[in-house]
Amino acid sequence: MFNRNRFLRRVAAIASISLVAGCSLLSDGDPDSKGPIVVGTTSAPSTLDPAGAWDGSWELYRNIFQTLLAYPNGATTPQPDAAESCSFTDSGSRTYRCKLRAGMKFADGDPLDAKAVQHSIDRIRTINAPGGPAGLLGSLDSVDTVGDREVVFRLNQPDATFPFVLATPAMSIVDPDDYPANSLRKDTKVYGSGPYELQSYEEGEKAVLVRNDHYDGFAKRQNDAVTIRYFQDSASMVKALRDKQIDVTYRGLAANDIIALQQHGDSDLQLVDGTGTDISYLVFNPKDPWAKQPAVRRAIAQVVDRGAIAHKVYRDTVDPLYSMVPKGLTGHSTDFFDDFGEPSVSKARKILLDAGITQRVPLTLWYTTDRYGSETALMFQELKRQLEDSGLFTITLKSRPWKTYVVGYQNGEYPVFGRGWFPDFPDADNFIAPFVGEKNALGTPYDSKQITSVLLPRSRAQSDRAKVVKDLEAAQQIMENDARLLPLWQGRQFVAANDDISGGEQALDPSTIMMMWELHRKTSW
Repeated sequence: MFNRNRFLRRVAAIASISLVAGCSLLSDGDPDSKGPIVVGTTSAPSTLDPAGAWDGSWELYRNIFQTLLAYPNGATTPQPDAAESCSFTDSGSRTYRCKLRAGMKFADGDPLDAKAVQHSIDRIRTINAPGGPAGLLGSLDSVDTVGDREVVFRLNQPDATFPFVLATPAMSIVDPDDYPANSLRKDTKVYGSGPYELQSYEEGEKAVLVRNDHYDGFAKRQNDAVTIRYFQDSASMVKALRDKQIDVTYRGLAANDIIALQQHGDSDLQLVDGTGTDISYLVFNPKDPWAKQPAVRRAIAQVVDRGAIAHKVYRDTVDPLYSMVPKGLTGHSTDFFDDFGEPSVSKARKILLDAGITQRVPLTLWYTTDRYGSETALMFQELKRQLEDSGLFTITLKSRPWKTYVVGYQNGEYPVFGRGWFPDFPDADNFIAPFVGEKNALGTPYDSKQITSVLLPRSRAQSDRAKVVKDLEAAQQIMENDARLLPLWQGRQFVAANDDISGGEQALDPSTIMMMWELHRKTSW
C-alpha cells in the first residue's frame, strides 16, 4: 500500500538542490502557463480500449476515462468519482448499488448514464479479450440499471473487494455509441469522461492530453494539458529530461540512472524515492516436462539468490521478495525465506535427488525486452549464472518484445517466463487471486481449489480486511508449497523531475498510477 508518510520522509533532493529543490516537488503552486507538462515513461499502452488491457495501459486510462470509484488525493480506499455514491445494500456483500452524478457527459458531449456503465462492464465479459481484465469480474453475476442514474451490481458470492475492482481503470466507462458490445475498438480515437481528452495519439511515441471541459469528478486539475512521451529505454528518457525535452519521468528508470541522479546530482533536477508494491516473479508452465515437476521448481527456489539480484543487477533500488504479496500490505508473509532460508546448492541437489532427478535439468527461461526496464535482460543473465553455477541446471535464455511475448505465454509456449505485476488495487487479494484458477492474468492455468474455493471466498466475505490475515497467509503458504510462481523482488517508485515541477507526491494513487492532473509548474520561489 502507498505509504504517504514514508514517501514524504524519503523525498530526496539531488546533491546541490538540497532542501530547496526537494520542497519544490511537494509544494503548492499555480496551474502551469508554459505549455503542457511533458511526462516520460517506458510503459506504452498495449491498446486504447479498456476492455482489452490488464497492464500498464491503465496509466493512460486513469487520466482520460472515469470509473465509478477512484482514489482522491490521500485516499487509500475507493471513493466516488463518476458516481455520487456507492455502497453494498445487503449484509452479505452481494448487492452493490451506485448512483451517478447528475448531468454526466463524455468528452464529445454525449450523455454518460447508467446504460453506459452497464455497457462498459458487460462488454468486458462478453469480449473476454486475451490479456484483458475479464478475470477481475469473476464474482459479478449481472449488472442492472434503475432509471438513468442508478446501477446495481449483483454478485454470485460475497466480495468485499468489489469496490476496489470498480476503482481500477479496467472498469473505465465508455460511450456505447463508440465502443462495440462484442469487439474491441481498433482506432486511436478515445472519448472518455475523465479529466483529460485524448487530442492525439501516436503508438509508441506520444499521447497528447488536453483539458476535458465536460469533466465532472473529484480531480482538481493543476494544469491544462499533459503530453506523455513513450521511450524504449531509461537512458534516452533521462537524456530527454536533462535536455529539458520532458519535465517528469515515471516508470522505467534504470538502476544506473537512479544511482547517477542520486550520487552525482544536477542543480536543476530532483528525484523522489517512494514506496512501491510492484513485484517481479517467475512463472512455471505445468505443461512443460521439467517445469511441471515440483522438485525442479523447489530446487530453483532453493538456489535463486534474490539478494544478489537486488544488489548486483538493481543496485539496491529494489528489495528481495519472499512472497507474492509485497511488504506493506496487510497479510504479507515471508514463506519462501522461512522454508528455504539462504540459497543452498546442497539443499537443492537433495531436493532433486529425492525426486530421482540425477541429470542437469534443461530449461528455457523467457523474458520480455521492452516492458519491465532495461535491467530485465541482466536479471535473467544473473539467474542463468546462479542456476548453472549450481551444477544442477542448463539454462537457455530467450526473449521477445512485449506484444509478441504476451501471445507466447498465453499460448503456453514458455517453460519458465518472467512477469511483473503492478497492483490493480492495494489489497493482498490482488496478489493472489489474479494468478490462480483456470483463467487468470498469466494465461497459465493454476488449479488450487483450496485457494479459489475456500480461502479467497471466505476472505472476500469479510469487509474488515484486517480480519482476513490468516486466510491470506494460508493462501501464500499453498503458493509457496506449489512453487508455481517464484517471487523475486519488490520495487520502489522513483520520480525524476525538473526543479520547477510540483505535485509529484500527490500524483501517485495507492496503486502507484500517476494522476497527471496533480502536476504543475511553480510560478514563484
